[in-house]
Amino acid sequence: MKNTIKVIGFDADDTLWVNEPYFQEVERQFCRILKPYLPEEETSKELFKTEMQNLEIYGYGAKGFILATIETALRATEGKITSEELNLIINTGKTLMTMPIQLLDGVEQVLQQLRGKYKLILATKGDLLDQERKLQKSGLIGYFHHIEIMSDKHEKNYLKLLAHLDIQPEEFLMVGNSVKSDILPVINIGAKAIHIPFEVTWQHENHHESSENHEFITVLSIAEILKLV
Repeated sequence: MKNTIKVIGFDADDTLWVNEPYFQEVERQFCRILKPYLPEEETSKELFKTEMQNLEIYGYGAKGFILATIETALRATEGKITSEELNLIINTGKTLMTMPIQLLDGVEQVLQQLRGKYKLILATKGDLLDQERKLQKSGLIGYFHHIEIMSDKHEKNYLKLLAHLDIQPEEFLMVGNSVKSDILPVINIGAKAIHIPFEVTWQHENHHESSENHEFITVLSIAEILKLV
């Protein structure tokens, strides 16, 4: 791996900093607000259904999530939700836009050691303004040669990124927490990938298909990749 890699791409949310736990906490608060109308488990299912239906319209990120909570609340309560409850849902969702940035252990030390040896890029998906905000607050922007905020992470998205970077797939390594988004599409185009599982994963990112035929490395912490590159 060391002989061919020129560029290392890092996912952002739940690879460099904490993200999904904030979404899950807002979802729990949302379900509690709707408890007078619907059991919390049913509310969670309805919310996910709305998110999936709207994914092609709003994409990934906090804004799409907030819109999904409002739409779900109106549908699930058959329009009976009060203006006070709706306002509470909106304000609860807005906390996602001001959440603190908590770097995961070892992230900055790893970036410091890799900078200069490889071109480092950030390759993430989500809402443009929200991801830019998180990156600025993280203090990590100076480590990256290029920032790529994708609408999604399919093979075609990665191929477009590699073309922009003017490198071949075998010269690229992706590091991320999602097998579905960060690992398998990269392996499928002939690049390399390192999987760093995070403690919680959004259910849309759970990968249920067998990955036995795909060759990639899983490590328990970001610091371990220093032994591999």
